[in-house]
Amino acid sequence: MAHIIVTGAAGFIGSHTVDRLLAAGHRVTGIDNFRTGRRANLAGALARPGFAFVEGDVTEAGVLHRVAGTGPTDAIIHLAALVSVQESMNHPGLNYSLNLHATHLAAEAARLHRVPRFVFASSAAIYGDTADLPIREAAEKKPISPYGAAKLASEALLLGHAAAYGFVVRCQRYFNVFGPRQDPASPYSGVISIFDRRYRAGQSVTIYGDGRQTRDFISVHDVARANVIAATQPGIASGAANICTGRATSLLDVVKVFAQHYPHVAAPAHAESRPGDILHSRGTPEAAAAALGFGAEVSVETGLGELIRGG
Repeated sequence: MAHIIVTGAAGFIGSHTVDRLLAAGHRVTGIDNFRTGRRANLAGALARPGFAFVEGDVTEAGVLHRVAGTGPTDAIIHLAALVSVQESMNHPGLNYSLNLHATHLAAEAARLHRVPRFVFASSAAIYGDTADLPIREAAEKKPISPYGAAKLASEALLLGHAAAYGFVVRCQRYFNVFGPRQDPASPYSGVISIFDRRYRAGQSVTIYGDGRQTRDFISVHDVARANVIAATQPGIASGAANICTGRATSLLDVVKVFAQHYPHVAAPAHAESRPGDILHSRGTPEAAAAALGFGAEVSVETGLGELIRGG
C-alpha cells in the first residue's frame, strides 16, 4: 500500500483519481482550495479511512511542503491547475501562477522530501494547432495559448528535476477528457459537459466553427487509471506520453449522439471560432502502452451513454 498525495483532489480528474487509488487499497492525502473543485466530488473518499483531506492552495509557499513533510510519501500526483485554455488567454498572470509556479513548488516538495515518483497533468495543448496528425510525442511543440506554454514549461522543469535529483517524473499529456463530475456550469468547462447540461435542459447548443473540428476524447475513467498506473506501478522510468485513445471524433459526431437521445431539442447554432482553439487533435497511444502498459478502454459512445443516463 502506497501513500499518494493528490493536488487538485476535489476536481474533475482529481476526484476520480482519488477514488481509483482508494479502491486499489492505497492511502491518499488530497489537497484542494475549491477554486474549481467541489467538496461533493469527494463525498465517497471522505467516508473512507484511507483518505485525508487538506484544504489549501498549492500556489502558496510551504503548503505542499508541510503536507509532504508529515510522513513518507510514495508519489505526488499534481493535478491542481488552471484548466482552461480560454481562461489562460483572459488571465495570463493567473495561468502563470496556477500552471507553472505551482508546479515549481510541487517539484520542490518532492525534492525536499525525497518523494520517488511525480505524476504531472500535462496536456495536448503543448503541441498547438499542428497539421501533422496523429500527434506523436516527438512532434514539434508549438503552443498557441498561455495554457499550453505553461504546461510545456512545467514538463521541462519537472524532467530537469528528475534528472538532477533522482526521482521519476511522468508527464501525462491528456487529450480531451470528459465524463461525470466535469462542471457544466463553468463557462470554461469541456464541450461535452456543456452539451450535456444544455440538452438536459432542452436547450440548443452552440458550436464554435463549423463543427467539423475533431478531438481525441478520452473518458475520465481511463485518465484516472493512467494516473494510478504512473504513480504506483513498479519499474517505470521518467518520460512523457499522450493519454489518449488514438481516435478522432468531430463535434458534429458528438451532437449526433446527443440528438438521438434528445430528438426534440433544436439543431445546434453556430458561432465564430474562438482564439486559441485548435481545429484538429488526435494523439498516438503507443508510448503510453509501452511505458505504462496503458490503453484506453472506454469508447466515446459508451462514455456519452454514461453521461446521458446520469453518470
